[in-house]
Amino acid sequence: MKKLFTSESVTKGHPDKVCDQIADAVLDELLRQDPLSRVACEVIAEPGKVHIMGEITSKAVVDYKEIARKVIRSIGYTDEALGFTDECEITESIHKQSPDISMGVDSSFDEKDSSGAGDQGIMFGYAIDETKEEMPLALSLARRLTDLLTEKRESGELSYLRPDGKSQVTVEYEGRAVKRIEAVVVSTQHDEDIPLEKLREEIKEKVILSGLPKELIDENTKFYINPTGRFVYGGPAADTGLTGRKLIVDTYGSKAHHGGGAFSGKDPSKVDRSAAYALRNIAKSIVRSGIAKEAELQISYAIGVAKPISLELDTFGTGKKSEEEILRVVEKHYDLRPDAIIRRFDLRKPQYLATAEHGHFGKADYPWEKVDEEFIKDLKNL
Repeated sequence: MKKLFTSESVTKGHPDKVCDQIADAVLDELLRQDPLSRVACEVIAEPGKVHIMGEITSKAVVDYKEIARKVIRSIGYTDEALGFTDECEITESIHKQSPDISMGVDSSFDEKDSSGAGDQGIMFGYAIDETKEEMPLALSLARRLTDLLTEKRESGELSYLRPDGKSQVTVEYEGRAVKRIEAVVVSTQHDEDIPLEKLREEIKEKVILSGLPKELIDENTKFYINPTGRFVYGGPAADTGLTGRKLIVDTYGSKAHHGGGAFSGKDPSKVDRSAAYALRNIAKSIVRSGIAKEAELQISYAIGVAKPISLELDTFGTGKKSEEEILRVVEKHYDLRPDAIIRRFDLRKPQYLATAEHGHFGKADYPWEKVDEEFIKDLKNL
């Protein structure tokens, strides 16, 4: 049966992504100075202004404003013509973590020698065999396009591009099999004097056709490039940005469920982030082992409690063994208490700005993307 599935991606100049990057740059600097920092940093960006707020408890001494300016410069917002630059007004409102939350994290309800989860909630991890990095194809392709927009802008090859941009890719399936690309949408911010036809021609040739697999594009593939015809003003100059508002872009492109918790600006005691990373590692290892072509895990926690409340697995009918059998091997290899997750993936070191720029999953150099070979071996022996 034919079906269509679509995912989107955004460039690092998108207003929400500007905020995610500032929040994670703040987190990285706090962890660099004090690995035990407790951080819940939120950022708002609007025309000419950035506001940094949240609950932070740390021994680190941090210049929040300078961190924000450095991020804004690195993205490319340095020209006054953009309406938003690194010289914008920056305000901050930082408070310490609530003592009630801190108490539950310092010593868990169920195990006094362990940290408890930083909040209640549900998290998901997912993997699928349709790309080499075990990520959904539509999302991988959409990310490739936004990465290329940034590369072409920063290299000067397409010097008229500005930092803000979006992509969207629709993939046609027949059953589980990928058949073709149905449609591609690219909207990119640009200088005022670039002719629209030139922009559309060069984006199609140098970004879309050079970035997407040729064998998936045919005469019926539809291309929509700056369909409104004009995208001069973008980023925070045109649209208020906020941390945590691109959750699906950050994760699996809506191919999998999402628990609703954002990642950026949160230290790893927050299971919204750390448990989602751990579940991605498990799901990826399951798919890499070949015991299932697709895997999604759900976990839940109670605030101040170390051990998860629940853990469930769905292989969507692709598993060679039952979910119950696979979960028994998961429980043998993975300790999913917050402290154990943090140790396993070395989550107290600064490494998070890259996740805010490029997505939290699918990049080989992330610690949680390195599959567990012993776990895979045991799965193959089931």
